[in-house]
Amino acid sequence: MIKEFCAENFNNVPVAIANGANRIELCDDLSVGGITPKDDVIKLAVQHAHQFDVKVMTMIRLSAGNFIYDDAEIRRMRSTIIKAKRFGADGIVVGCLTTDNWIDEKAMIQLIAAAGEIQITFHMAFDLIPLERQFEAVDWLAAQGVTRILTHGGAMNKPIEAHYEWLKTLINYADQRIVILPGGGINYQNVDEVVKKLMISEVHGTKIVKLN
Repeated sequence: MIKEFCAENFNNVPVAIANGANRIELCDDLSVGGITPKDDVIKLAVQHAHQFDVKVMTMIRLSAGNFIYDDAEIRRMRSTIIKAKRFGADGIVVGCLTTDNWIDEKAMIQLIAAAGEIQITFHMAFDLIPLERQFEAVDWLAAQGVTRILTHGGAMNKPIEAHYEWLKTLINYADQRIVILPGGGINYQNVDEVVKKLMISEVHGTKIVKLN
């Protein structure tokens, strides 16, 4: 079971790992859904996590707001990916959309190329894609070699339990071509139930393990 702890900066990374987190999603400013952490935070988190054979996935998102980026922003994101790789990050967490809430294929192809051999998670921007196109999105991301999709399975104002059926549908459709990683409202108290209901081996959350 992979319990991916969503860390805002480095502060809780050591205790999260000590308490059972075995992958870290590293970001900054969770109040806006997470943005790219500072260079020294990436270095410190990677250095610590790798002592325990724990992978670090680094958020690639320059600022708060939507997930629509122009060419200049994509170039900056590519540079950030290259830098994160240099610091030892095991993967990136990223998502680019068009104005009609489809995957920005041109942008994603550039960022996937910059990532190269490291893992790629398409983040919860996925949940903005209309349900009727999410199968198509799974197909496209899997074909590009993306490792996993982080999704709540529906509106964030509803608990994860309300989205079990759609999450099961996505997991079955993905058919091991790409990992569907449920997140949002999963914590150390309900994680066992979520795992049992969805029959999954990876979960994500800011409270996926108990910190104190």
